[in-house]
Amino acid sequence: MRIAILSRNADLYSTKRLFQAARKRHHEVMVLDHLKCYAVIERGNPMVHYEGKPLISVDAVIPRIGHSVTQYGTAIVRQFEMMQVFSAVKSLAITRSRDKLRSLQILSKAGVGLPKTAFATDSSAIDSILSQVGGVPVVIKLLEGTQGIGVMMAETRKAAKSIIETFYDMKTNIMVQEFIGEANGSDIRAFVVNGKVIGAMRRQSKLGDFRSNLHRGGKGESIKLSKAEKDTAIAAAEAMGLGIAGVDMLPSHRGPLVIEVNSSPGLEGIEAATGIDIADMIIQYVEKNVTVNKKDKIGV
Repeated sequence: MRIAILSRNADLYSTKRLFQAARKRHHEVMVLDHLKCYAVIERGNPMVHYEGKPLISVDAVIPRIGHSVTQYGTAIVRQFEMMQVFSAVKSLAITRSRDKLRSLQILSKAGVGLPKTAFATDSSAIDSILSQVGGVPVVIKLLEGTQGIGVMMAETRKAAKSIIETFYDMKTNIMVQEFIGEANGSDIRAFVVNGKVIGAMRRQSKLGDFRSNLHRGGKGESIKLSKAEKDTAIAAAEAMGLGIAGVDMLPSHRGPLVIEVNSSPGLEGIEAATGIDIADMIIQYVEKNVTVNKKDKIGV
């Protein structure tokens, strides 16, 4: 099988692990910088070119699309999909996952547990918003933030109003979210592949920070999920249309609450914490789907 990993940096941990896992399973694999790919669109013959040459006989792509190039990256993934190449993560699902507000709306419709969240652009609604999400402390998030950047906590009503008003004046989209105090600065990352949780870790924030992201200095440890946590993670990935997902949840008195569903979850933290070969499981997932696709094409 010929697999293309769409990544801007072949030396990133996740990219290297996927490359190694594919080679170990005897596949031909290449790392392609998606910004160096371009789409040629014509009737009945969609093509992707890389460094001036058409990419032919690609069986599957594994997108590792960064937030800053989501629009272009998903356009390239979509072009591969038009060529009937299997994508481990669908272009539409990536686009949905990168919009925090849209993600929460999709998850809410699917009945997934969430922290109470409000979104507005009118300063006159601030008092009502704060009341709706349960008062202070409150979490304020940029819609385009990633890896804990653009996430802040306001501990007083005065501070919350000042921060929100500032962002509204700057025409910056934010959402205001209920603070889940009982989480005690921790969250849960469940790694879902093909509708199953294959690994999970608890991430604990560093002293003085409520954000548990490993990129912000948080620490991860392997955990066994409860049935409710497993069911929530699987339901969230399914609602987002993601065959591969990192589902982040907060433990709460009313059950697990999803705060984000990541379409390009990093492998380093989860593999280090759990000792599970996540990369190999992703390649096995790709193998199964490419086999199914080939059977469909020849009418088996």
